[in-house]
Amino acid sequence: MATGWAGDGAVQDQIDATVKDAIKRARSQLPQGPGLRHCEECDAEIPEARRQAMPGVRLCIACQEVRDQEQAAQGGYNRRGSKDSQLR
Repeated sequence: MATGWAGDGAVQDQIDATVKDAIKRARSQLPQGPGLRHCEECDAEIPEARRQAMPGVRLCIACQEVRDQEQAAQGGYNRRGSKDSQLR
């Protein structure tokens, strides 16, 4: 049963769209092309095992961890805020 302006399943549709967007964003950030032998940030050697495990790798583990932390600090999707805004 729909209430207000939202149709049946509107909240679930919004959640599904958010998940699809997140997957698309994550896939677009995967490394592509040939991997590097040395980190593009600090010039440290990238181990062969890492290059085989992550085709297209461009950063050493330490620099990748820093980048991951920076991206996590930027925040993500706020589905709850979006849902609440529909209920007003």
